[in-house]
Amino acid sequence: MSIFAWCSQRAGGLAMLSTVALSYWVISSELEAQRHGYKYQSNDSLSAPNYDPQDGAIWVNIFSYYCLLIHFLVFCFPLRSCYAVFTIGRQLRKSARAKTLKDLKFGHRRRSSSTSLSSSETLTSSRELSSSSSSEIEDVDTDCYIDGDIAPDRVIHAIVIPNYKEENDTLRETLEVLASHPQARNTYDVYLAMEQREHNAETKASRFVNEFSKKFRSINYTLHPSDIPGELAGKGSNMAWAARKLSERYALGQRKDVIVTGIDADSHLSTNYFGLVTTMHMTYPETATTTLYSAPIIFDRNAHNVPAIVRVADVLWSAAGMSGLYKGSTVAPPTSVYSVPLELVDRVGGWDCDAEAIGEDLHMYLKCFFALNGNLTVRTVMSPVSQTNVTGGGHGKGVPGLIADVQARYKQALRHMWGALDTGYALRKVVEVWRERKHTSRAFRPLHTALNDASDGYVPESQVSTADPEAAPESGIFSDVTTDTLKGVNYERMVVLFHRLFEAHFLPVQMTILVVASTLYAWVTDGAPDVHGVNWMFNICNILRTVGFMEVALYLFLYESFHKICLEIREKEMSDAGLTKGMHFSRREVKTNFIDYIMVPLVAPIFGSIPCAQAQIYHFWTVDLVYTVSKKVTRRRAKSVTLDSLV
Repeated sequence: MSIFAWCSQRAGGLAMLSTVALSYWVISSELEAQRHGYKYQSNDSLSAPNYDPQDGAIWVNIFSYYCLLIHFLVFCFPLRSCYAVFTIGRQLRKSARAKTLKDLKFGHRRRSSSTSLSSSETLTSSRELSSSSSSEIEDVDTDCYIDGDIAPDRVIHAIVIPNYKEENDTLRETLEVLASHPQARNTYDVYLAMEQREHNAETKASRFVNEFSKKFRSINYTLHPSDIPGELAGKGSNMAWAARKLSERYALGQRKDVIVTGIDADSHLSTNYFGLVTTMHMTYPETATTTLYSAPIIFDRNAHNVPAIVRVADVLWSAAGMSGLYKGSTVAPPTSVYSVPLELVDRVGGWDCDAEAIGEDLHMYLKCFFALNGNLTVRTVMSPVSQTNVTGGGHGKGVPGLIADVQARYKQALRHMWGALDTGYALRKVVEVWRERKHTSRAFRPLHTALNDASDGYVPESQVSTADPEAAPESGIFSDVTTDTLKGVNYERMVVLFHRLFEAHFLPVQMTILVVASTLYAWVTDGAPDVHGVNWMFNICNILRTVGFMEVALYLFLYESFHKICLEIREKEMSDAGLTKGMHFSRREVKTNFIDYIMVPLVAPIFGSIPCAQAQIYHFWTVDLVYTVSKKVTRRRAKSVTLDSLV
């Protein structure tokens, strides 16, 4: 491993140590100067040391300006999150109303077709209803409703559900929700991505395949081997193995209309999710194979049964995911659930399985982003994904239960922060993009062919330069090679991307260090003359910090409305599907969730700064993290009978 690679993997830890060292140097220097006083003495004086006010001024200025920058970023993040949750919530309300009016209009047409329309009153009301619904629908963004004129069966959705030691009821509930979708029988190919390390994984998967075989276009399972060097147990490796296997099932001409969707084992997706992805895929053919689709997430199933501090942590985690999903955003890393065209999966070589890819959603986004020189198209699916809050089973168990739930959420936070390794991956990829910036010709093969055929390591330049992308494939060793020319490097998006990575992996620790350091600096220099002229910056920092807390409170207030509309949409869909019995629905009200606002100052360090610092420190001697499965809530039903209990 090169020095650059080693340092890039530990960029967060090195930045943390650098900030601590800078803060210590500035504060200790100022403290020493305060002890002796700022005095100018001649060089020939032997009575006392010479303390020049300008000694170390450059470090004080660097410290002050960096502190101001960090506070400005902390001010911007919740502001962007507020804008995102407001616009997404408004769009969801418009879409829900448009759908209701559209259903009402079509229902009215069906009723009218079986009755006499001789009455002018009936004709008038029909026209008014049609006009009203049309105006409502036209007011909605074209990316936010399903186009009924598009052939839905043309696009195949390969839905991969990676799971490792997940409870049977969790998987069954997720499959039942997917099976309730009207298009499931025609367009859903479901793949249970199992792990060989799990005891009885194959038996468990076979049982689900048999149970749901008639409810999807197809349902299969894959078993990630446990003996592949460098591949760790977890979501990323299971996803990667499933992608290799599903790739074999789709012909070359079909791949451009196959969309691979990765979801968590507890994710409940609306039928609108896949309908919207299909509509956007068909509406924008010029970018169809270079687009990643992501959706906001919402914790609306057991939020009422977890401690407020855990609930707020997940609400803010949702904010982090939504902060890049507002309309017009060009950099929008997904959170948990996302969809990628199979042809784009081929281009980037599938999912990675090493320790750096533990956050496979962000890692896959980065692979796609850099493979296209930053020209990856991102589209937001206006269909929030329902998730469950992590729990340690502590509901109703008093203080021990509270501790168990907090510990479970902390483990998940540590796993999230372990994804700081992706910053190092991005640093290495941007160097690679810079080196290859003049070579824009690319050739790639189907994922399963590229991984299994040793001959794919070399594609002749003549094959790349002369091949016609529109020509029908010929037989031969290179008949499955796809070629194209990349756009130039999009440096503006590169800058935005690293800003987002800094927010996710550096900002929690940097902010904590500088809040403490700036407070100590103000205490040390209190009452002393502002010889460096930096006090104005710390005054601004105090204002930005106060406004930042107010913005978080505003976000929580806006989230109430977002949560309500999302819950109403899911509850109606589950009711229509007959799945509401035993299903969990967590409702929120400002007056009953007021404690959530009080918890914000505790959540930031406990589930942000501390696990972030722990991960960055651990990275100095290991990049491996043992993957553990978080306990999830399921529908209230009779306890499932396991294979072991029958033995």
